[in-house]
Amino acid sequence: MAEKILMKGNEAIAYGAIRYGCDGYFGYPITPQSEVMETLMAEKPWETTGMVVLQAESETSSINMLYGGACTGKKVMTSSSSPGISLMCEGMSYLAGAELPCLIVNVMRGGPGLGTIQPSQSDYFQCVKGGGHGDYKMIVLAPASAQDMYDFVDKAFELAFKYRTPAMILSDGVIGQMMEKVELRPIKPRRTAEEIDAQCEWACTGRKSGRKKHMITSLALEAPVQEAANIRLQEKYKEIEEKEALFATYRTEDAEYLLVAFGSMSRLSESVVDLARENGIKMGLLRPITLFPYPKQALESLIPQLKSIASVELNSGQMVEDIRLIVNGRVPVYHFGRMGGMIPSPEEIYEAFVKTINR
Repeated sequence: MAEKILMKGNEAIAYGAIRYGCDGYFGYPITPQSEVMETLMAEKPWETTGMVVLQAESETSSINMLYGGACTGKKVMTSSSSPGISLMCEGMSYLAGAELPCLIVNVMRGGPGLGTIQPSQSDYFQCVKGGGHGDYKMIVLAPASAQDMYDFVDKAFELAFKYRTPAMILSDGVIGQMMEKVELRPIKPRRTAEEIDAQCEWACTGRKSGRKKHMITSLALEAPVQEAANIRLQEKYKEIEEKEALFATYRTEDAEYLLVAFGSMSRLSESVVDLARENGIKMGLLRPITLFPYPKQALESLIPQLKSIASVELNSGQMVEDIRLIVNGRVPVYHFGRMGGMIPSPEEIYEAFVKTINR
């Protein structure tokens, strides 16, 4: 029987890293995600699995350490929160340009600026749209529970290596700090040098194994070379969109009204749906699990039966822009949001929704 432990979402990230064969963690403390590194330090995986855990001198250093580790084909990761992710954006762009797999965890807090340590979902634009400079994207998974935080470590690494691209777990302070029971799945041991050689023929391992030497870079000074590299990236992103979109639905079979929410807001929105149903309103919920690739087809399939859609977010209105692009005026699309770390109640969201349908 699988072991079950009560833990915070941030702690679940750390346990997932250890048990899913991560080779190295490089990070810097910032609220509300500091428990990731604190848990790793307490568990001392370097004594059990050989995993490296290092506190860098800054977020900029940690993302560049990821670049070095990823070049060798190792499973490497970092974690931070919103202002720290801003400092990592240049490195994230370099990783995407060099087509290097890695995992970045963002436990969002309110901003702009130093803002607040309270929860937010206001990094959607920064992370789902790329964040740094250039035409690139990252695979972005949005957990809604501590169990997701644990499981998505494995899923993120799987997708990152499948497509040779950075992957991000985009969480928030609610999911990071809340305590839930987490089932610890079977351990995946760290890969051997021989397995890395077989699975990552592009990697620079430094071993004399008869492999040809590689140079990993995102630099392309000649315009035609850079364009060709960008075209290759866009083709990869298109394949990811076609094959990897993940989502969940709740009571959408006969829904006439739809809420769309991710992360912590999807949990609240389930209660809103139940409240609406109790009052005779046929409401359902679409929860995007991947924010890139966005589950466009799932939303498309529901539009013909809907009278309106509401995007529920802890921000001023970011994901709602993507929803409106998909819907393209076929039904009204509204936004409900709170900012500054203010967590709405299901009743507050429901009352705001009722006002939209009574206009």
